[in-house]
Amino acid sequence: MTTMLRKALALGAATVTAGAALTLTTAGAAQAAAPCWRDGSVWYCNNATGANVYAGANSNRVVGRMYSNPSFFVCKFDGGQNHGGPHPTRWVYTQADNGEWGWMSDNDISSETDPLPSC
Repeated sequence: MTTMLRKALALGAATVTAGAALTLTTAGAAQAAAPCWRDGSVWYCNNATGANVYAGANSNRVVGRMYSNPSFFVCKFDGGQNHGGPHPTRWVYTQADNGEWGWMSDNDISSETDPLPSC
């Protein structure tokens, strides 16, 4: 293998390594969730499709599911059943796709729910 070919291969490997590091750094920076956005009197957030909507923030009774995404939410409540995650006791009030009103776990919402008003 010639010296010129070795240098070219080394330069290519360095470029790939630098590119991979840049991709990882960019992906890590992109992990911060975009906030929910207001539209009239409700807030829209990106959420998991099929997420359970519960009768209460301290209830295990499912009243419906949320298949739409994004979905609308009215307000947030900090102090419900602890479910872990970045806001371990936060629940958000919404209307499930079957028309029933209830609470969705903040863990099922990928948008940042801090902008929502408190209930």
